[in-house]
Amino acid sequence: MCFFDQHRFACGDWKWGHFRQHCNREYRTGETCGMKLIMQTVPVSQKCKLCDKIDTKQRRRNAEEDRVNRWKREGGKFRASIDRSYDMIRSLDKEIYDLRSERMRKLQAV
Repeated sequence: MCFFDQHRFACGDWKWGHFRQHCNREYRTGETCGMKLIMQTVPVSQKCKLCDKIDTKQRRRNAEEDRVNRWKREGGKFRASIDRSYDMIRSLDKEIYDLRSERMRKLQAV
């Protein structure tokens, strides 16, 4: 039951921070017992890296979708570009799904 800081992000996610204090169960110098308790929670105003990646991919997906809609309004002369953008949207959807699944696994692991 050694004590650590906890960093809480704006998205609600968190990570362990610096080690702060040994418990009475650990007698070896420089070692921790393996059980982590929170000494203090440090709020962080930004989102975690995983949420930043999700937001970036979502913006990219929205941009591709806007581009496809613009090309469709202009007529059917950009068929190959539209198909390529649809492929990009599908791959971005898969990446976003994988990142969200990873975030849910992290939240459930606690």
